[in-house]
Amino acid sequence: MELRQLKTFHMLASTLNFSRTAEVQNYVPSTVTMQIKSLEDELGVKLVDRLNKRVTLTDSGRNFLRYVDNILSTLEEAQHALKQSGEVTGTVVISADETLCTYWLPAILRRFRLSYPGVRLIFRPLANSNLKQSLREGDADIIFMLDESKEATGFCGEKMLDEPFYLLAAPDHPLAAHTALAIEDFHGETFLLTEKGCSYRTFFERSLSQKGMGGITELEFNSAEAIKQCAKIGMGIAILPAMAVIAEVNRGELVPLPWDLTATSFAIQMFWHEEKWISPAIEAFLNLTRDISNIRSK
Repeated sequence: MELRQLKTFHMLASTLNFSRTAEVQNYVPSTVTMQIKSLEDELGVKLVDRLNKRVTLTDSGRNFLRYVDNILSTLEEAQHALKQSGEVTGTVVISADETLCTYWLPAILRRFRLSYPGVRLIFRPLANSNLKQSLREGDADIIFMLDESKEATGFCGEKMLDEPFYLLAAPDHPLAAHTALAIEDFHGETFLLTEKGCSYRTFFERSLSQKGMGGITELEFNSAEAIKQCAKIGMGIAILPAMAVIAEVNRGELVPLPWDLTATSFAIQMFWHEEKWISPAIEAFLNLTRDISNIRSK
């Protein structure tokens, strides 16, 4: 059993995604698969299940994770005691929703791992509605949200980047050829939306209501990827941030509809608890994220 296998298992237990684990660890996905299989073979138990492309920990996996947590924590303490003065060590726990996990954070996490190898980085995806609670309860050090630009009581926050949104449909959708849309054009249409409580879903539904549209026909998803795939095959109209669909729009697989979504400004925002001690490791992550965001905004 090798330390790198334990670190890979720990990251997989946090992300529940082989591809994101590979990107954060600077591996190819097959390496992650191989390391997990090697662990399972050595332990003689199944640690993870893959059901419909979703990763879950087995009972054995959850039990093993407790021991891995202890091992890595002890190792971190030992490294901290032995490291030369000036090298950044410690732990940083990051949380964000599925969209930011998939399309925005992996490059930042990878860059941080390469720049600060002495820091233990833990990543925990959460639903948008649970992110601020994770800060209040101390389960996360830093969270990222895609929301309206506004202050949050009890938290320190910074805007990273403005993020536009699109209303999208398949190229052969009846509304795709329109140069302008009225609210009546949406009657009878199906909307592909994120889960209730998502800020931009709330804004979109409110905007339709203000224009006189009552209830809508909807399909609800917890994955931007699932929404995209359903929109591409003509199942309905999607509302998604630009970061999630720019490739599909450029390839002509999805078409932005002429509907104004600029009444409310949305942005990627970074928050941390105002009373939390900012360790050197957390400060390093905050600064690296600021630097990368400044580069991306130019």
